[in-house]
Amino acid sequence: MGQEDQVIRVGDERERDEEAVSRFVERFAGELTQAGMQRMASRVFAALLVSEGAAMTSAELAEQLRISPAAVSGAVRYLAQVNLIGRERDPGSRRERYVLHEGMWYEVFTRRDQILTRWEQTLREGAEALGPDTPAGARMSETAEFFAFLHTEMLQIMSRWRDRERDRERDRERDRKGGSV
Repeated sequence: MGQEDQVIRVGDERERDEEAVSRFVERFAGELTQAGMQRMASRVFAALLVSEGAAMTSAELAEQLRISPAAVSGAVRYLAQVNLIGRERDPGSRRERYVLHEGMWYEVFTRRDQILTRWEQTLREGAEALGPDTPAGARMSETAEFFAFLHTEMLQIMSRWRDRERDRERDRERDRKGGSV
């Protein structure tokens, strides 16, 4: 592939270095894999994240990542199960496009917060069953308190994020209208 094949025009302002983008996809996928996500799902997710339209077909993903259609299928199945992507059909076509959800990070952390709440309750029940004065019961109580702390902090963080997004949307709207609200 020549240099001209590796650079793609993006909008009117700049070019996109596909080699650099590919390196980023692999690096970010590696980070996601280290955090516990399946390897192929990490690569597919990162590829969707860097795609201009936040959507790609199975064939596009397979070509970009140089993986088999079966690998794409398994990855998108996992990503759909954890609600990071959705599936859409192009009108008049049988081909599915895999699409990143708007606000996906907010949703991921909201679900994580719900899990923390369930863990906190279960740990409190465990502490009670073990006896609060036993070493194991004390450990359970401390862990439950930690999850309660995380839950409270997460609610505050998510509220601040919603406020920030609302402010950013207001600013974008003002900019579209030429500076006046």
